[in-house]
Amino acid sequence: MTYVIALPCVDVTDKACVEECPIDCIYAGDRMLYVQPDECTDCGACEPVCPVEAIYYEDDLPAEYAGYAAVNSEFFATIGSPGGASRLGPISTGDHPRVSALPAQA
Repeated sequence: MTYVIALPCVDVTDKACVEECPIDCIYAGDRMLYVQPDECTDCGACEPVCPVEAIYYEDDLPAEYAGYAAVNSEFFATIGSPGGASRLGPISTGDHPRVSALPAQA
């Protein structure tokens, strides 16, 4: 299991979670942050610092955000496991199609 970043992060990208993650497994798209599930060690350091409560343990993901486990995983389909977000920087491919299709979040 892993942590998942869900809809409340879209268009917020506060990045407090990025600073708190000791594994460096939270990557930035254009509109949202994503947890690389193969790199996440389930430490939970990211969850309490999220100002919009967008981060959930995969088993605790609310029903309305259930699809976001796949969104986080599928985001890495082409780039795999880069081994650290800080050295890579924002992902140049943008966002998962589901996130890209969303209207701007208030």
